[in-house]
Amino acid sequence: MIDTPFIRLNQNILEVCKSYYQLTKPRIIPLLLITTAASMWIASNGQVDPIKLLLTLVGGTLAAASAQTLNCIYDRDIDYTMERTRSRPIPSGRVQPLHALIFALVLGLASFSILTLWVNLLSALLSMTGIVFYMLIYTHLLKRNTTQNIVIGGAAGSIPPLVGWAAVTGDLSSAAWLLFLFIFLWTPPHFWSLALMLKDDYAQVHVPMLPVVAGEQKTVQGIWFYTLLVVPLSFAFIYPLGVLGPVYGFFALTLGYLFIKKAWQLKQGPTDRTLAKSLFKFSIFYVMLMCTGMVIDSLPMVRSLVAICEQGLKSMV
Repeated sequence: MIDTPFIRLNQNILEVCKSYYQLTKPRIIPLLLITTAASMWIASNGQVDPIKLLLTLVGGTLAAASAQTLNCIYDRDIDYTMERTRSRPIPSGRVQPLHALIFALVLGLASFSILTLWVNLLSALLSMTGIVFYMLIYTHLLKRNTTQNIVIGGAAGSIPPLVGWAAVTGDLSSAAWLLFLFIFLWTPPHFWSLALMLKDDYAQVHVPMLPVVAGEQKTVQGIWFYTLLVVPLSFAFIYPLGVLGPVYGFFALTLGYLFIKKAWQLKQGPTDRTLAKSLFKFSIFYVMLMCTGMVIDSLPMVRSLVAICEQGLKSMV
């Protein structure tokens, strides 16, 4: 990381608030919260405490915002070099690195305090682990040094489901770790499709993303490989774990088919950035809708209806 020039800009209070808000990369956070919420619904058998849900999501939001702010501080040299990111708060001079650091520490402390005092210590420690892993392992050790940065670093984005499960139960069961693994295996297809779109930008700042170092063909082969891992794994929630049922199974089957179809299309056209963009966008909807299916399937009313239907089918047979 190199130092970069900064120009202090005068701003009114609304512009200052907007700048600090942008530091947190708010578009990334909702996806993390969705996986947290889905985990809580499954862990509570569809009867999650709304107050605990709210506090956990607030704590998770603050932890994610802290991590993203720290990332903006660390990567300010990259952001300053790339024209696409030069207008971000730190490289544009709207926020000073020291002020951003204080902001990040306050967010992290607030997250830990909320989760410790009103949820439980395990969920708080897991949130802090996510911040440390994201910054130390992914941002510092992996991002600028290996093409496997996204694969290993994906563990940081897989921690929110563990936080949600721990918030409800106070421990981590096999289902919680399956949720972790599900997001972990989903991460490479998601980010590598983005890397295909931004290959030139990453090459400009010498970040060894897989398309830059190994080329598009190797990248789409990796996307195809991980897609064929994550889609079958998604059915493990039904069997052997048995924590979800046929309603979720419908979501998993339909969305899994579409995920494999789009990954296959990209495999046939590895240099087609339109296909890469399509897969990237779909991968976001895939996780969102899969989590929606998890929530719906876990609701007591839905499970009662499923049980009635199953009993009716047995009677007919």
